[in-house]
Amino acid sequence: MRTRPVALAATAAALTLLLAACGGSSSADSATDAAQSSGTSGVMSMGAEANAADISFAQLMIPHHQQALDMAEMALAQAESPEVLELAAQIQAAQDPEIQMMSGWLQEWGAPMKMEDDHGSHDMGGMTMSGMMSDEDMQALADATGADFDRMWLEMMIAHHEGAIGMADQVKAESSNANVITLADAVISGQAAEIATMQQLLSQ
Repeated sequence: MRTRPVALAATAAALTLLLAACGGSSSADSATDAAQSSGTSGVMSMGAEANAADISFAQLMIPHHQQALDMAEMALAQAESPEVLELAAQIQAAQDPEIQMMSGWLQEWGAPMKMEDDHGSHDMGGMTMSGMMSDEDMQALADATGADFDRMWLEMMIAHHEGAIGMADQVKAESSNANVITLADAVISGQAAEIATMQQLLSQ
């Protein structure tokens, strides 16, 4: 199935935006070049190339990213450290467009936004969802203040990012969809850099 020109252009623009947010300007340029050069070849097609791993990745990464956005919003309201505030804003800027992109993919693929069953961290169609905080974790974070909040937020976000990187590594091993692989690379590079920053802040 060939992607409509409007959808293709929107995808290319979104990819450029999210990769730039992750600091990967060369990757963003590559994604844009691929979209422009694909024409009607289907290189950037979202529909025909999707397999079960692609669909599971999008279905699981959307709520995973949403929890990161919830944590970022919490930090913007409660954090004491300017560095944590900056990280929270950075996470919002990167992950909200990614959610919109993956939602668009699922629509194009004719797949539901969510899996029928919520299996938590169990294996789902070859994908494993990990790094999610429990309701108790999120409540403990909401109740924290000052330096305690900042420390807890950094520790929880590191674990959350590590889970996202694991999911991205998984889908790269199983996907042949150019868009999915590009996004997985962006997740790995962007969140690994944020983990390094957060670990440095915790060591101070």
